[in-house]
Amino acid sequence: MTSPARMTEEGRDPTALRERVIAALRTIYDPELPVNIYDLGLIYALDLAPNGRVDIRMTLTAPGCPVAQSFPAQVEKSVRTVAGVSDAHVEIVWEPPWEPGRMTEAARLQLGLV
Repeated sequence: MTSPARMTEEGRDPTALRERVIAALRTIYDPELPVNIYDLGLIYALDLAPNGRVDIRMTLTAPGCPVAQSFPAQVEKSVRTVAGVSDAHVEIVWEPPWEPGRMTEAARLQLGLV
């Protein structure tokens, strides 16, 4: 059986934690496109502190996005559920502006852009 201390250490392994946070981000979909926010290229920075705090800089596909006010809280809530995350903060940024070239190959295929 794994001790609680060991579980905490494993939960905060930077590589594994980053992978779990990215997996959580991939469950959140853009309200206007049927693609998750990570593969859409909306995540500009993902910083993980040793204490488990996750800071995310992200953008939206358009400044007038109808969920601009509520979306950061939704992303924070989802990331906070990840094992090893102690807190999450999302900052919406507009520079550089989002453009379709930021999408992953998978997202372009999903949208029929390839």
